[in-house]
Amino acid sequence: MASNRGKRAAVRLAALLTTTGTLHFAAPRPFDSVIPPAIPGPPRFWTYASGVAELGVAGLLAVPRTRRLGGSLAAALFVAVFPANIWAVRLFWRKPLLRAVMLARLPLQVPLVTEALRARE
Repeated sequence: MASNRGKRAAVRLAALLTTTGTLHFAAPRPFDSVIPPAIPGPPRFWTYASGVAELGVAGLLAVPRTRRLGGSLAAALFVAVFPANIWAVRLFWRKPLLRAVMLARLPLQVPLVTEALRARE
């Protein structure tokens, strides 16, 4: 039986991933700009692919029967996008405000992964 703490974590992450996944389609340009150039293929493909992944994981988290899988995939997703977050810091290094925002995002991956693992409870 799922814990209340796990259910709450899943709902929070499903809401977050639904929002960010939707933004990948509604406003793709900012996401395109942080795709590391070392990743093969056009950035827009990866923007849309990551948006689909976020929406899919959100759906898995929202359904109690698939919540455990959703939590595992959410944790993997947060780890997988970390290189783009590092690239964003490098990309905006000469713009102090954006650099600060991008640097602040890096340690946020830890509680996101933790929350994703909690959603598996």
